[in-house]
Amino acid sequence: MTDKLDNWFIEMPVVAILRGIRPDEVVEVGESLHRAGIGIIEVPLNSPDPFRSIEKLSRSLGDRCVVGAGTVLTVSDVDSVALAGGEVVVSPNTNTSVIARTLSHGMVPMPGWATVTEALSAYHSGARYLKLFPASTYGAGHIKSALAILPADCRLLAVGGVGAATADEWLRAGVHGFGIGTELYQPGFSAEQVYQSALTVVAALRAARDD
Repeated sequence: MTDKLDNWFIEMPVVAILRGIRPDEVVEVGESLHRAGIGIIEVPLNSPDPFRSIEKLSRSLGDRCVVGAGTVLTVSDVDSVALAGGEVVVSPNTNTSVIARTLSHGMVPMPGWATVTEALSAYHSGARYLKLFPASTYGAGHIKSALAILPADCRLLAVGGVGAATADEWLRAGVHGFGIGTELYQPGFSAEQVYQSALTVVAALRAARDD
């Protein structure tokens, strides 16, 4: 699974956050994201029936995409994500127990951090993908400064208030990827709307990476 995730970060380093997605629409929306060039999909656990959505995504797109859960706060939630077929566990905070349980299931943890202390705590607990959240509160300079002392194999994501319009600034600071939510999906969006939004994000990210 780690190879699949690493490959997607090389191809298109975007985690699509489908907050509020319903199980009856999740596969069609997931297909739209994949068709546009995004292959890492997160269903936050404060969405309607999230484990069912994760299960449906895993069964339908698991061979092509990386499917995971967001807003994962407890070890019991981690167990449920694993049972549903999730591969990635994304959290807004650094909880070493959640990281350890995620790794024990063979899944990839993506804990949230704000301070270098939290980032190093997550790293030494086994996490390699570290999510600055909320990124807009701290700014791209926070990433640049943190990278000066973080281990070289950390992969830093910017999540919260970031998107296609500001991607170039964050990439120049050294960020490795992004979590993007409302720019890609909001409750009520059709699969076609998601597809068109995803095309815009993919084009902007590719242009920013080529600069």
